[in-house]
Amino acid sequence: MTEPILQVTDIHKRFPGVHALKGVGFDVRPGEIHALLGENGAGKSTLIKIIAGVYNPDSGGINFGGQAVAFTNPRDAQNAGVATMYQELSLYPELTVAENIFMGHAPHRNFGLFSIVDWNTMYSQAKELLEELEIYDMDVKRQVGTLNVGNRQRVEIAKALSLNARLLIMDEPTAALTESDVESLFSTVRLLRERGVGIIYISHKLIEVFELADRVTVLRDGEYIGTKEVSETNEGELISMMVGRSIDNLFPKQEAEIGDVVLEVRNLVREPHTKNISFQVRAGEIVGLAGLVGSGRSETAQVIFGIDTAESGDIYIHGQPVKITQPAQAIEHGIAYVPEDRGTQGLIKEMTIRENVSMAVLKQVSHASFIDTDAEKNIAKQAIEQFGIRAYSTEQIANKLSGGNQQKVVVSKWLASNPLLIIMDEPTRGVDVGAKAEIHRLMSALAAERGLAILMISSELPEILGMSDRILVMRDGEIVAEFTREEATQQKIGAAMMSAESVV
Repeated sequence: MTEPILQVTDIHKRFPGVHALKGVGFDVRPGEIHALLGENGAGKSTLIKIIAGVYNPDSGGINFGGQAVAFTNPRDAQNAGVATMYQELSLYPELTVAENIFMGHAPHRNFGLFSIVDWNTMYSQAKELLEELEIYDMDVKRQVGTLNVGNRQRVEIAKALSLNARLLIMDEPTAALTESDVESLFSTVRLLRERGVGIIYISHKLIEVFELADRVTVLRDGEYIGTKEVSETNEGELISMMVGRSIDNLFPKQEAEIGDVVLEVRNLVREPHTKNISFQVRAGEIVGLAGLVGSGRSETAQVIFGIDTAESGDIYIHGQPVKITQPAQAIEHGIAYVPEDRGTQGLIKEMTIRENVSMAVLKQVSHASFIDTDAEKNIAKQAIEQFGIRAYSTEQIANKLSGGNQQKVVVSKWLASNPLLIIMDEPTRGVDVGAKAEIHRLMSALAAERGLAILMISSELPEILGMSDRILVMRDGEIVAEFTREEATQQKIGAAMMSAESVV
């Protein structure tokens, strides 16, 4: 058996109020794709940051390339051959592809005491690196900021190759990719495996684990649970390892009494993404809005919430026409919006849970221009309890929470305003299976028990099929199909998303 390129042993790491890692150990072999799984808050991010030199472990050891190492900073890890791709890529959008690939180690020409960047060599070497990854259509002189997310990830991988990386850590690399970009990424990852690069692959999408990985290690609550050969395990076993129990129903849809129309939009237009849109959402109803990336789903939601202003068309709440040109007006009319990008649109990451959760109800918790912090704390405590938010107190900074717990804070913020309608754009993106089931259960309860109207936008067809009472399909800015829960199938929805013929 091949000797591991990386071996971590009995790693412990504590933060104030949190024992993040409790004796974790695992190894990665050269030319292996090793998936790392666990719920949000399981310790995955802490572990990879220790391997990458961002954090120092409190105790335990790291062996890399057959030698004991102690990375005190990311540069140490990088110099040893560890490259890390975080969800937020570390590229400079104003610089070219070649400049990003060779940032910090560009080839130089020496002239005695002076040296200058050897631009021709840098461009040719950047081109060679991309060709090694079978990327032949990327201009190395193009600004990275003009590339799509998939191509920016390729630049990040080429950057790792330029550093002669022997271990590549990939944290949720497909979170923001289209299907074609995902396939391209998978091809690149397999090429790296053939070159003998060890890869730690973190993803919440189990389908990716079974398609790509050789072995999989599961963490839970900061502890090592086990390592399995992917060929010798299954989805149910991995879910059970991650959450400590079996999840029999990922889509716990309750039967709800469908009431009166809460939201109606008629002939809503904002070119080019929203074209003559008309639909209704009733009390107690979850309406799924499906469509490919670029179909206009999110843009339509943003018009309804007042982020963008409609060019024409009408919006009705409980049958009454309303004018919405800004989010404050939407909130006044009982509309809440959980955005697709929680990091930049849903949270103020530098603020506490208490401050974020009360953001939509500041009028209710304020007196004579002073905020009642006790009232804020009560709202935040209720949210932590109701959603199972993993935090040491209401005063924890949102940026220190895992992605799934951040999403729970965003949802709880809007529910504090007691809305009539909540628009949820990709409500479980980047969320682990346990948290996903919790959010689905909450959505179902809100519709069935409180009569909340829900418009759910999702790229995941199982989520659309599992949670929706009715499904609308968008393509090229228009609604092209509508299905009841009983009529809908993955094949019908997929055909409507891609077909040139309307099936409304």
